[in-house]
Amino acid sequence: MHAPHFIGIGGAGMSGLAKILTVRGAKVSGSDSKESETVLALRALGAAVGVGHAAENVPEGASCIVVSSAIRADNPELAAARERGIPVVHRSDALAALMGGRRALAVAGTHGKTTTTSMLAVSLATLGLDPSYAIGGDLDAPGSNAHHGAGEIFVAEADESDRSFHKYAPEVAIILNVELDHHANYASMDEIHDSFGAFVRRIQPGGTLVISADHPGARELTARVLGLDGLSIVTVGAAEDATVRVLSVVPRGMTSEVTVELEGAELSFTVSVPGRHYAHNAVAALAAGIALGVPAEELAEALGSYTGVRRRLQLKGEAAGVQVIDSYAHHPTEMTADLEAIREAAEGRLLVVFQPHLFSRTQQLAEEMGQALALADASVVLDIYPAREDPIPGVTSDLIIEAAHRADADVTAEHDFAAAPALLAGMAKPGDLVLTMGAGDVTNLGPAILEELAR
Repeated sequence: MHAPHFIGIGGAGMSGLAKILTVRGAKVSGSDSKESETVLALRALGAAVGVGHAAENVPEGASCIVVSSAIRADNPELAAARERGIPVVHRSDALAALMGGRRALAVAGTHGKTTTTSMLAVSLATLGLDPSYAIGGDLDAPGSNAHHGAGEIFVAEADESDRSFHKYAPEVAIILNVELDHHANYASMDEIHDSFGAFVRRIQPGGTLVISADHPGARELTARVLGLDGLSIVTVGAAEDATVRVLSVVPRGMTSEVTVELEGAELSFTVSVPGRHYAHNAVAALAAGIALGVPAEELAEALGSYTGVRRRLQLKGEAAGVQVIDSYAHHPTEMTADLEAIREAAEGRLLVVFQPHLFSRTQQLAEEMGQALALADASVVLDIYPAREDPIPGVTSDLIIEAAHRADADVTAEHDFAAAPALLAGMAKPGDLVLTMGAGDVTNLGPAILEELAR
């Protein structure tokens, strides 16, 4: 890893590893499809980053090529590396290597990984422990998705989508929930449970699994791994049998006051983001930090210093009395959780512009996505963001719109991405809240909506 070349270096997971390696002194190079704030931040650290994918981007001295599962086999840089005999390393193997020699804490689950990893990174840093971390999103600025710390703890987001989390061997692991997603890679819940089970078996002997006591899929997984030699299991949630039990979550505008029962005593702390699901993420972070030996009271107070991560209910601004907030939610469970959280905080109507992510996910979950949109007062649904996928015949955003109409939702289709800001600004009134939602480039609409509102 002394001179790695990253294909797709601007991606959330890849850029974080590139940053850590650059800070550690590696000669990092890479390429991405376009210029971005992330690319500029990496260049500022000393990485050589080209725009566009071409064989000549791969330096003569490259020690390995780092790829993610999103890189296609016909990528010209990947082909050139194979012709030249340069080793190809998957992103997960690179991350596993970076965690070597540290006390690793890996955060897994179908939803909430980025937020929970961020909560741990921020709170441990607040306590002066200077952890290293690799997160699938920026905390508050480009390049803040990763850090090379002087402390002994390494906090990492563990991705189940391509089974790459099987590469890690953490001392402590969090599993927030277990649900069917990533339909191109998993055909059933049994496959999902088998995959998460394999991840649990990678926890170091004497290590700890922190897992939800509330989520049905997580409870099933707990039953499957109960009794594994050398594994301590800490369950968290509102369930009466939870090891760390959530007694109450009291909304206070854009924050929540959380009270938990821990070893027979009550502990209360503030979570500076709205919504019950974010409060439960914080409790999982609390339990994991305790498993690493961090004092409970100190960690609970430090968790209040977390104020959010980019695209996770991030306030983009306010104009003409209308707030615009951005959400990364793209799975129905995430959509429902964020819509319920914002509903509690909104004074006026809740207006949503939703961009479906992936044809395969839309094909499998269109009905549930439409039902989730019924929680908004009105929604605009854009065309599907394909990301790494090719189109599937008959699968369009119309499937979601039809499902939303069956759920009595007020939903409008908008096939012209550029026309969406004016449409939303025309719908909004003072006191309303506009939510841009999805894992694609819908995030770019927030500033444009604010400009239209101001105009």
